[in-house]
Amino acid sequence: MLFQFGLQSSLLLIFFFHILVYAFLCFKRSFSQDNYADKLLGWFLLIAALLIVPFMVGFAGWYDNQPYRDILFFIPFVHSLFIGPLLYFYTRSIFNYSFRIKGANWLHFLPGFLYLFISVATSLADLIFYKGYHFTNEYEDADFAECYTMLSMVSVLIYLFLAIRYYNQYKRYTAIATSFADQASLKWLRNFLYAFALLSVLPIIRTILSNFEFFERMRYFGPWYYYLGFALVVYYIAINAFHAVHLPLHKLQFYPALLSGFDEPKILSPAETIEENSNSGMPVKSDEKMITLGKELLELMEKEFLFERADLTLSEVAKKLGTNQVLLSRVVNQQFELNFNDYINQYRVNAVINRLAMPAFKNQTLLAIAFDAGFNSKATFNRSFKKFTGKTPKDYLEPAYKA
Repeated sequence: MLFQFGLQSSLLLIFFFHILVYAFLCFKRSFSQDNYADKLLGWFLLIAALLIVPFMVGFAGWYDNQPYRDILFFIPFVHSLFIGPLLYFYTRSIFNYSFRIKGANWLHFLPGFLYLFISVATSLADLIFYKGYHFTNEYEDADFAECYTMLSMVSVLIYLFLAIRYYNQYKRYTAIATSFADQASLKWLRNFLYAFALLSVLPIIRTILSNFEFFERMRYFGPWYYYLGFALVVYYIAINAFHAVHLPLHKLQFYPALLSGFDEPKILSPAETIEENSNSGMPVKSDEKMITLGKELLELMEKEFLFERADLTLSEVAKKLGTNQVLLSRVVNQQFELNFNDYINQYRVNAVINRLAMPAFKNQTLLAIAFDAGFNSKATFNRSFKKFTGKTPKDYLEPAYKA
C-alpha cells in the first residue's frame, strides 16, 4: 500500500493510530463496565480519527496516485455532522450515569446519517451503474465541499454551546450539592470544550486569510495545521477522559432541572431571613424549623465527622437528617452563609488545624492529615486553607517551625 512518509503524513499517522487505540479501549471498557459515556467517547474518537485520514494519506501521496485517489473520492471519511451531537451527549452522560440516547434524541444524528446515506448511495451508483464518475465530483473531494464544511462547523458550534452551557450548570450544582466540587468539576472537559470551540472557528479565519496572496499560496498546508491542531485536541480528551476517575460522579445523576429548587437570589444571614420573611408575611414557624435543622446539622457533623468522607453529598446528609436537599441547602446558605461545598471544607480545614496540635498526628505529613480530614487533592486543600485562614498552609506552619 502506498504511503509516502514525510513530516506532515507521519505526524498525523501517529495521532491517528493513538486515537484509534483509545477508541478501542473506550469501547472495550464500555462493555466490561457498562459505561455509556465510554461508548459515546469511543464513537467520537473513531469519527475524529476518520476525519484525519484524508489529509494524512493526502500528504502520503494518495491524491496524486490511482487507485488511491478514487478511494478518497468514493468513500466518505469525514462525518463531522456526528461530532457535535456526540460531544453534547457525551457531556450529559458523564454527569448522569443513567443517561441514554433514546427517542427524539436520535433526531440529532439525522443530518449525519443523511450525509452518510447520500454519499454511499451516489458512490455505489457511480461504481455499479456508471463505472466511473457521474454523481461524484472527480475534481473535488465531497468531504471538503464548502457547503458541507460550513454546515459541519455551524453544527459543531451549536452543540458546543449546548455542551458548555450544560457543563456550567453542572459545575454550579456541584458547589451546591457535593463536598468534592473541585474533583467533580472535570476541568479537563471544560478546557477541551473551549479549545474545540476555538478550533471550530479556525475555518472562518482561514477563509478570511485566503483573501491575502501569501495565505492563498499556503492553502494546502493551512488545513494541515488545522487537522494537526484537531488531532492534538482530540488526543487530549482521549487521554484525560480515559484516565479520569469518575467514581464520585455516580452519586450525582445531574440534570438541569435539579437546579430549579436551589435558585435563590442571594445568601441571607439568619437576621436577614427573619426580616425578609416578616416583611413578606411568611410565618416565623418556618424559620424556627430551619434554625432547628441547622442545630441538628451541627450536632450531626460534630458527632459523626461526616466531613471526613471525601465523596460526601448534600443528599446523603439530608437523608440522615430526615429532610430534603433543597431545604438543607437553604439552611446552610442562610445560617452559615456558605454553600455546601465550602461548609464541609471549612470543617475539614478546622479538623486539620486541630489535629496539627495533637500528638497522635505528630508523625504524619500535612497532606496525610488533610486527606484524613476528607480532602481529596492537595490543590483543593491549599485553596480551602487559604480561604478560611487567610494564610497558606506553609505560612500558617512557619511560626511553629521557627519555635
